[in-house]
Amino acid sequence: MTAFARSPDSSFETIDDFPYPPTYHNWQDLRMHYVDTGPRDGPVMLLVHGMPTWSYLYRDMIPALVEAGYRCIAPDHMGFGRSDKPTDIHWYTIARHTEILTSLITDLDLQDITLVCQDWGGPIGLAQAATMPERFERLVIMNTWLHHPAYEYSQAIHRWNKNWHEGGLFCREKPDVALLLVLSAQAAGPEVILPALKSGQAPELTGKAAAIYRGFAAPYTSLDDSAFNGLRRFPLSIPLDSYSNGNAAVQTSHYKTLLNWDKPVHFIWGCTDDIFNETWGRSWAAQMNASFDAIADAGHFLQNSHGQETVELILQHAQHPK
Repeated sequence: MTAFARSPDSSFETIDDFPYPPTYHNWQDLRMHYVDTGPRDGPVMLLVHGMPTWSYLYRDMIPALVEAGYRCIAPDHMGFGRSDKPTDIHWYTIARHTEILTSLITDLDLQDITLVCQDWGGPIGLAQAATMPERFERLVIMNTWLHHPAYEYSQAIHRWNKNWHEGGLFCREKPDVALLLVLSAQAAGPEVILPALKSGQAPELTGKAAAIYRGFAAPYTSLDDSAFNGLRRFPLSIPLDSYSNGNAAVQTSHYKTLLNWDKPVHFIWGCTDDIFNETWGRSWAAQMNASFDAIADAGHFLQNSHGQETVELILQHAQHPK
């Protein structure tokens, strides 16, 4: 049996802006949560999150997509959101996350899929399109990457990876990563968030900042430190120092495969992101003969700060295919 932690339903009762009832997919002896809302016979929007988020990241996008007639499927990777959280850090690999998402897609028999992916949702989500292209109609790629030998990792990625190693800012008990999402949403400034991260003490937050913090902190509020191991493993899976755990060879294969993708591809990019910068996004889009929409004042988590604008761009392209 897999040892795991499970977030109680009560942890999510204070979230006011994510009204979707939980739905679960059984994978071996674990339970994966996903949002499933909108018309069952509608085309599918598969919304795949990365680190350190969960399906709540898409809270400002799902209502408009449903209104436009889409069935929204937004899964939580194991270790995140309402999904079970294996407590052994070595349980987590990118290959395993990919396999579990494949099992959800095939179990639900999803067809006519538009993939919307960002951060680690890129390698995990794009793997699905590369291996099951017949299920996918469109790709929306946002602030992510696929490893390949020519890819140059930014200094911001090097810093992020280093901060999860011994002596780093996040190498601590119960790292409060929800604070990063408050900063990303531009709901509080670095003068508030950075001292709290360094001290390990949550600041006094009000209004929008408090709501966002509650949303992203909810999955871990009642759990012990071992439930944070899924969070830890993602930055430690970057192929800078974990080639095999990051499934880097397979990422390279998928990168090459998708350069020959013959269906619509749209890049939407937060251009203040120093992790996956605009230059990289434009270069990749050009390689795929894809459209590229720059959101000038958005950062890495554009769903979190510019959800409405991102949806408008997605729907605009869906109505006027390239």
